[in-house]
Amino acid sequence: MNFDPQIIAPTEFYRFMISVVVPRPIAFVSTVGENGQFNLAPFSYFNAITNRPPLVGISLNSRSGQPKDTLRNIRATGDFVVNVVNESLAERMVHTSGDWPEQVDEFAVSGLTPAPSVHVKSPRVAESPVSLECRLYQEIPLGDATFVVGEILLAHVADEVTTEGKIDIAKLKPLGRLGGDGYAAVRDVLHIARPKVSRA
Repeated sequence: MNFDPQIIAPTEFYRFMISVVVPRPIAFVSTVGENGQFNLAPFSYFNAITNRPPLVGISLNSRSGQPKDTLRNIRATGDFVVNVVNESLAERMVHTSGDWPEQVDEFAVSGLTPAPSVHVKSPRVAESPVSLECRLYQEIPLGDATFVVGEILLAHVADEVTTEGKIDIAKLKPLGRLGGDGYAAVRDVLHIARPKVSRA
């Protein structure tokens, strides 16, 4: 069986892509608009890019040819916060993904708490175990999407997800995105050491 993006409808190929590029980390992005309106939405086209400087990237698809609230807010303020989603946040995170009108505050509809950030205007999610305050580093148009690159200015980490000063994956319990309405919880972790290769 072959899946040819030149033949298959874009929506169908999208469903194929999100079913095989799995699990994907979830960027639970909180922003604030020029009018002070908070916005909160999950994105799973997300990953770390580099550590010097510390950059993360999020692909934001348009909605009916227009930028989503998240992108409009990032453009207005130049910042955003990426909040890590763990198992306890799953249902409330999914609730924010509804096609809510612009004037709706997703913090309010999900029952989550906005907390002030240190270096950016955008709030962070108080219930998230890890929040990354980001400054807009670069915006790259890619097809029907915009790839937003953010520089991490500060990371907020809850003590209860660390062991000896390091993130403990068993305590963090991050959620990953699968195809359809599927999500993956990190339960079993394989530890496989990298080979040690001598180079002259």
